[in-house]
Amino acid sequence: MFSRKQISPPNTPLEEEKDKYYYSKYKETQFSLNNPNLKFAALVFIFLSSWLLLLLFWFPPKTTNNVAVLHLAHKTENAETINLAAAAPTKSPFKVPTCDPSVAVYVYPLPPKFNTGLLSRCKTLNVYTDMCPHVANRGLGQPLPKLGSPAAWFATHQFIAEMIFHARVENHPCRTLDPARAALFYVPFYGGLHASSMFKEANLTARDELAVNLVDHLQAQPWWGRNSGRDHFIALGRTAWDFMRATDGPDFGANSLLNLPAVKNMSVLTVERHPWQGSNQHGIPYPSYFHPSTWQEILTWQNKVREMYRPNLFSFIGGPRKGLEKAAIRNEFIRQCGESTRCFLMNCGPSGASKCHEPSEVLKVMTESTFCLQAPGDSFTRRSTFDSVLAGCIPVFFSPHTAYTQYKWFLPEEVKTYSVYIDEKSPASRKIEDELLKISGEKVKAMREKLVDLIPSLTYAHPNATDVGFGDAVDVTLASLANHLSEMMN
Repeated sequence: MFSRKQISPPNTPLEEEKDKYYYSKYKETQFSLNNPNLKFAALVFIFLSSWLLLLLFWFPPKTTNNVAVLHLAHKTENAETINLAAAAPTKSPFKVPTCDPSVAVYVYPLPPKFNTGLLSRCKTLNVYTDMCPHVANRGLGQPLPKLGSPAAWFATHQFIAEMIFHARVENHPCRTLDPARAALFYVPFYGGLHASSMFKEANLTARDELAVNLVDHLQAQPWWGRNSGRDHFIALGRTAWDFMRATDGPDFGANSLLNLPAVKNMSVLTVERHPWQGSNQHGIPYPSYFHPSTWQEILTWQNKVREMYRPNLFSFIGGPRKGLEKAAIRNEFIRQCGESTRCFLMNCGPSGASKCHEPSEVLKVMTESTFCLQAPGDSFTRRSTFDSVLAGCIPVFFSPHTAYTQYKWFLPEEVKTYSVYIDEKSPASRKIEDELLKISGEKVKAMREKLVDLIPSLTYAHPNATDVGFGDAVDVTLASLANHLSEMMN
């Protein structure tokens, strides 16, 4: 900090009386410069003062005011334009995961028909969308230079986690090529991509065929018999509902993968678990658009998120839905947001759907909002939840199954530290703005800081990265799964 020149205030009447008193006392003692002792003392004082001034002139104190530098960055809208070299850490500030025998993971070399072989027909892997652009770059999709480095930002499809997970584990430091040393056996089946290609298949035997073949293949492997598959796991990029076809009720196109007895022995990683029947299912994050290769990229983004100017109190990105309950809550959000001057509505109905599929537009809205409304979608969960965390926008949930019962390995147990919950059937859900205005600025700041801390563990690092210097979603998954299996097996 710069020093300020100290200016003495004018004497008060009481101080002036004191000065007169002391002056009269000195006069009475008759001290003067004619006194030889006083002359000597004055000379010594002048000499020492001159010497100190000389030292300060030639050897000024050298201090680096990192606090001032950081303060300047926090007051600047674009922190990247500030030279933070003096304040930047020289090594990763994050907890870097380590591999021990309990996390040693073996990747099954499945026949291509169960994973990479499916990509040759990428145009038909989803009955609604051409998946060819999305399966590129090992599942990351197309680069997004508008958002930053094209090596870190991609237009990643929301249902592609299984491909990214596979690519990441293949290059993971905890991977072992020796199944005898493995504690975890990963089965890299692209079940979500296959399921979405068969949604309109009327022949149920044909719809289930690849899943049945997978189980037959696994049960023929020597390592399956060691623990009847209990140390095996699978990662799926779609919700559990897409693999649990019910015998009663309407047919939505699901297959029966998760209903097969052998698969019930395995651990299933999925972007949405069944809240009531998913005892062997564990929620993993939907992939967002950010896939950093280094801890420096994470740190830069975290600092940027902290400094975003957020003119909107809250926002809603979504469109109407069919079905009585889904339509009711969505329509209520659209109405309240549209009527409020403090809310930004990105309506994903027919007129605004194009912007809702543009990552740059989605992140722009979220980074300019303090709170992001997270209504259930076609199912309980939304990829938007993870986009919201990435943007530092505090998620507002209306069902506990949108996040709280889903991602226990990833989200804090104390949900109020990072989110707001409003029961969709409560009176508060009809006055969302009033509820959000009750939250203090200090509380908002603390919640956003918690979100910023969560970004690394909810992010899928770039699959080609080595020694990233932080624990990403795959690191958290492997460590949590190893711990879960150890407790279960013992």
